[in-house]
Amino acid sequence: MITLTLPDGKKIQLPVKSTGLQVAMAIGPKLAQAALGIVIDGEVRDLSRIIEKDASIRILTFKDVEGKDVFRHSTAHILAHAIKKLYPEAKPTIGPPVEEGFYYDFDDLKIALDDFPKIEQAMNDIVNANHLFERHEWELADVKKFEGDNPYKVELAEDFKKKGWNLTAYRDGDFIDLCEGPHVPSTGVIKAFKLTKIAGAYWRGDQKNKQLTRIYGISFPSDKELKEHVKIQEEAEARDHKKIGKEMELYMLHELVGKGLPLWLPKGEIIKNAIEQFAIETEDKAGFERVSTPHLAKEELFQRSGHLPHYAESMYPKMVMDDGTYYLKSMNCPLHHLIFGHKPRSYRDLPVRLAEYAMVYRNELSGTLAGLSRVRGLEQNDAHIYCMKEQIADELKAVLQMIKNYFDVFGFKQYHFRLSRWDSKNSEKYINEPDNWEYSEEVLRKVLNDVGVAFIEAQNEAAFYGPKIDVQFKNVYGKEETLSTVQLDFAAKTRFNLFYVDKEGKENNEVFVIHRAPLSSHERFMAHLIEHFAGKFPLWLSPEQVRVLTVAERFEMEGQKLVNKLKEQGIRAHLDASMETINKKVRNAQLDQVNYILVFGEKEMQGQLSVRTRDNKVLGPVAVDAFIGQLKEEIKHKK
Repeated sequence: MITLTLPDGKKIQLPVKSTGLQVAMAIGPKLAQAALGIVIDGEVRDLSRIIEKDASIRILTFKDVEGKDVFRHSTAHILAHAIKKLYPEAKPTIGPPVEEGFYYDFDDLKIALDDFPKIEQAMNDIVNANHLFERHEWELADVKKFEGDNPYKVELAEDFKKKGWNLTAYRDGDFIDLCEGPHVPSTGVIKAFKLTKIAGAYWRGDQKNKQLTRIYGISFPSDKELKEHVKIQEEAEARDHKKIGKEMELYMLHELVGKGLPLWLPKGEIIKNAIEQFAIETEDKAGFERVSTPHLAKEELFQRSGHLPHYAESMYPKMVMDDGTYYLKSMNCPLHHLIFGHKPRSYRDLPVRLAEYAMVYRNELSGTLAGLSRVRGLEQNDAHIYCMKEQIADELKAVLQMIKNYFDVFGFKQYHFRLSRWDSKNSEKYINEPDNWEYSEEVLRKVLNDVGVAFIEAQNEAAFYGPKIDVQFKNVYGKEETLSTVQLDFAAKTRFNLFYVDKEGKENNEVFVIHRAPLSSHERFMAHLIEHFAGKFPLWLSPEQVRVLTVAERFEMEGQKLVNKLKEQGIRAHLDASMETINKKVRNAQLDQVNYILVFGEKEMQGQLSVRTRDNKVLGPVAVDAFIGQLKEEIKHKK
């Protein structure tokens, strides 16, 4: 007999060589029916695999993250099977589960969205056949025998063998594929699925390699769950910042400029400037000094900072000039370090807080770019705090409070904090200073606990020079993204010889740097803001706060005078004196998300305004000066 320990500590005994499915059945028939996989001593496995010895176990269902991964990875396998049936020349490469579903990359496959129904039908045929998923252990010779015409699978297998990993394959029906698994018991378990989009993707994420065809999809245990998901997706699409941004004319992208390089249109620039002014006022009160730095700098600077050794893949290629090699900056910090170090600093000067809204450039893969959420040119709400060791905690707490205050103003509620740590095994990604990593991570952990915010910890998510606190949001599609970040840097003091003169008059090299971007970049923050408000911006942010609609041509002059008076008071107002009907003008203003709409006619000539909101609420009559006063109060307090 073997003894298995359940998550609640309860122990059960089963015969030797029992499978995961037999374990699930022993616990209960309902669990066995819902089971998708099993975790044995931390390893996720197929239910069909034999349990060799005493172990801690956990049965996976679709409610578990790992269960969803098993389910959706199995759906990706079925997709690959269907593609090979329909397009025999296609070469499957990899098909992992991802947060929003699954994808599979193929070479030698040319398809369009119109082909999805045909592919989905082929997948349905495989599901209805209810083929068992059979796990096979392979050697390299087996890979070359079964996948010999697919160089991608052979390359993966050779890499896996070099790393000492075992090779496995999964068969369902007449299709077998090199795959790590695990998979659900049979294809019939996959009850509901939908293919969602096609994209380009480079093999192994390297733009030097061939571009493949990536097919995305989603799957669920029931049609009901799939339909609910589709409905949520439709609602999300209505709030998508790419859709609203185009409709409201906030920004644009153009192929002559390049992917991921947005152009801000007048209305978008108004919102962007309002956010930046808010940040400047907030940072001024918090003791930050503003600086400005160039868009590029010499190679030597980024060698010293560590960006070229550890971050080169995310930087734009070098530019060779007559006086040296230059790079577009991917971060502002190296230039801020030079500003801090340009003159001697006393301990009385610290902390020094340098702030800048500055453009930086990231060499993101074209397939990962998405509207404003992920771009190649971004304008960061950046700042660096240079402080002594004993000042770190207080400065971090002040930054976290600033972030929370910002979010209160914008009305953000759904977010969480993440302590992003290093991975000691990833020597290429991080500076190898274990003692500094341990100290810095503990400082951030203590500050988070002292501030009293809930947080999770994530390994291998730190910056290369130090751990960080990330503030995580989910976009309208449910995908998690980092919006704000606070990083503790222990490397800059050595690399840039940062020091201050202490009380004894000696140079002290213990200068710690806090990197912080509470409002992210204009681009990512605007994407989240558009989706959060669904384009219905509060008055202080709205690109058009008031629109005056004349009911006849003879009121145009007086209507313009009212618009001018509003503008003199700092209110963004426009006149619609077109020949459209008044109902059409009102509708146009509402579609443009104008906060307040003033119909201007005979009565309004007398100084009493009839006010309508974009949500069709009618207010008034109200005197002009009283109305202006109300607007200024609403703008001032950012209601």
